[in-house]
This record gives sequence, C-alpha cells and structure tokens, in this order.
Amino acid sequence: MVADGKLRIEGDWVLAHYPALQQQVSQLIAGGPFAGETDINGLARVDTAGAAQLVQLLGPEALLDLTTANRLPAERNALLHAVAEAMAGRSRPEQPAPSPVTALLAETGKRVEALYRLLWMLSGFIGQTLTTLLQVLPRPRRWRITPFVASIQDTGLNALPIVALLTFLVGAVVAFLGATVLRDFGATIYTVNLVTFAFLREFGVLLAAILLAGRTASAFTAQIGAMKVNEELDAIRTMGLNPVELLVVPRVLAMMVSLPVLTFVGMMSGIFGGALVCALSLDISPSQFLAIMQRDIAINHFLVGIGKAPVFAFLIAVIGCLEGFKVGGSAQSVGEHTTSSVVQSIFMVILLDAIAALFFMEMDW
Repeated sequence: MVADGKLRIEGDWVLAHYPALQQQVSQLIAGGPFAGETDINGLARVDTAGAAQLVQLLGPEALLDLTTANRLPAERNALLHAVAEAMAGRSRPEQPAPSPVTALLAETGKRVEALYRLLWMLSGFIGQTLTTLLQVLPRPRRWRITPFVASIQDTGLNALPIVALLTFLVGAVVAFLGATVLRDFGATIYTVNLVTFAFLREFGVLLAAILLAGRTASAFTAQIGAMKVNEELDAIRTMGLNPVELLVVPRVLAMMVSLPVLTFVGMMSGIFGGALVCALSLDISPSQFLAIMQRDIAINHFLVGIGKAPVFAFLIAVIGCLEGFKVGGSAQSVGEHTTSSVVQSIFMVILLDAIAALFFMEMDW
C-alpha cells in the first residue's frame, strides 16, 4: 500500500495469497513506476512465490538494495537476496584468489588437521580393540577359533614363500655390497657380521612387516569394506553382536602370531642368502660362517628383532581393520581406503622401527 509518499510492503507474501498479491502488484505496476521510498520492514512471512512478486514490483536491483538496509530477520533477507539475484541473472562477486603463501598455509593447516583426526581415530580404535581383547580372553566360550585359524593360514602360511624368497635375495644383495666395500680394506671376513647383524636386528622384521602391510592390511580393509558396502556390518549389529569382537580381534591375534614366525623365517632366509654368497664369492665356508656368527653376534640382537614383530603386527592389523570400517557405500571408497591402509601401515612400521633403533642404540642393547 502507498501511504505518506511511501510504498509500504506489509503482511504475508506467500503462495497461499498469490492471486491477491498478483492482482495488487499488477495494479501498482499499471499506475506507473513508483518514484517514492519503499519500506519492507512490515513484511511478515515470505516465500519464493512472494519474493518473485516483490521482484516483479520493485525490480531486482531495488530489492537487492533494500535487503541491505532493513530490519528483517536474516533468513528472510537471505531468501529475498537469493531470489532477486536469480531473477536478475547475476551472481555474487567472486572472491579474489588468495596469495600463494596464504594458499600454502591453508593447505598445510588442512593436512595437519586431517593427520590429527586420523591419529585421534586410530588411538580410539586401538583402545576399543584392547578393551574388547581384554573382555574376550578370560572367556574361552567367546573365542572365535575358526576365523583365528583361517586368518593365520591367510596371513602366515600363505605368506611364507614370498617372505623367504624376498629375504633370501636381500641377504644375497647385502652380502655382495658388504664384500664390495670391505674388500678395499681387506676385511671381507666382516661381511658375516654385517649380514647377521642387519637381518637379526632390522631387515628380518622390517621386510616381513612391510610385506604383510601390503599383502594383509589391504586384504583386511577390502574384506571389512565389502561387508560394510553390502550392509553386513549393520546385520551383525542388529543381531546383537560386536563387529570388533567378531572381525577385528581374530585378525589382530592371528597377525601377532604370524608375524613373529615370518620374522624368524626372514632372518634365517636372509642369513642363508648371505652365507651362500660368502661361500661362493669370498671362500668363507658355511661352518666358518656359523662359527663367526656364534662368536661375534650376541643373542640380544635376535631378541630385539623378534620383539618388534608383535608390535608391528598389532598396528598393521588395527590400521587395516579401521580403514575397512571407514569405507563408504561405494566400490570406489573400498579402493581408496585399501590404498590408504597400505600407505599408513608401511609408514607406521618404518616410523616405529626408526624410533626403536634410536632407543635401542641409546640403551646400548
């Protein structure tokens, strides 16, 4: 209505009143353009239909200006602004591109925040797994023997050939490198110490853990992720069962049994590969090789290497299972989290091995 030289917009401008609003707007438009001041502070309710009528009456530019100089609630202002922009055919002004330094800092912050969330989630899942493990172990009736044995076969027995072959070849390569370097100093006999020391402390457990991280962690993620995509995890929860107890605990225990065995096999295979190279290239007989190893290599080197295996196995299994639970509802998500589990497992294994090496060196173990 027009009063005191002002066009006052009042009442409800909603779809229910659309015929009456259209008639009033047509009458006002027929009277020619209104040159006075417009007041929309009396507007009560408004929807897109009413906002469209206001645009038709006032024009999109005038309505956009009014939305910045009125006392309407924020949600009504946003609706009027959106409809006026849409009908005006213009969009909001684009924000200027940030500087390279600002973009770098923003991206770094996002990565740090994502890493923090990942570590927080992993810590929580480790706590949940340990709690479930402590609840299950004192109750033999709740042990899942069949999946435990099946996981041992999958993670341990089936992985023996590739672990033995890889460590044998690496042992031969280490012996060749040691012999090449030490020959210049006339100390090729110390190739025995180099091979045995390296495989007992580091290479045996590290190579076996990296192989299992790529082979088994990805399998755990794919298995649990496929169950989530097929809504089998929801069915397990519906039946009153705990997915962590049913799916995670047997896999974690199987990995903690399999990796020490694979580590021992890797140590022996690597040392055998080094002994073979020493026998063929350095004229160090197997009996002499064993005598030097028995004389110079202490048992604590073997204990250090084998002691890291259960820790690595626990982390690899937990990361693989956690990534499986994080899978979304698509096959693409399964692939993404499978890749993520392999990368995270290998990274954590190498990081912890480096920390353990520094710790044992400082402790002189």
